[in-house]
Amino acid sequence: MTRLGDLERAVMDVLWDVVPGTSDGVTVREVADALDGRELAYTTVMTVLDRLAGKGMVQREREGRAWRYRPAASREAHIAQLMLDALDLGGSRDAALVRFARSVTGTEAEVLRAALGSEAGLAGAGATGSEAELTDRVDPPAGRRPADETAER
Repeated sequence: MTRLGDLERAVMDVLWDVVPGTSDGVTVREVADALDGRELAYTTVMTVLDRLAGKGMVQREREGRAWRYRPAASREAHIAQLMLDALDLGGSRDAALVRFARSVTGTEAEVLRAALGSEAGLAGAGATGSEAELTDRVDPPAGRRPADETAER
């Protein structure tokens, strides 16, 4: 997945925040107006939206002489894909996941546990390890320090 520059991110934030309430998308002018506080030319915003369309980040539809733009995926889907791409950068996805799980707050860990619990029925559809094993990796039992992932194999 493509990482976004600062201006691309600002434009995507406008689309993610505005378009859900506007099902048919927004125009370049509407995006430019929403980027208040930035002294951007209309053509600059148009170029950014055109590049985002080329990257598959936005969908556009012709309306008269103008285009209407909307995000190709939700903000959450984009962030999830970035996280998955980051996991592919390292040597061991398992070790990276464990390190990530240890770094989350208690509330975030609860969200992860709830998500894993709701996916327990899908364990045969590609998930590895049992729910208990995954929960232990996020919050190991008292007195147990999780072993290095490479040592467990």
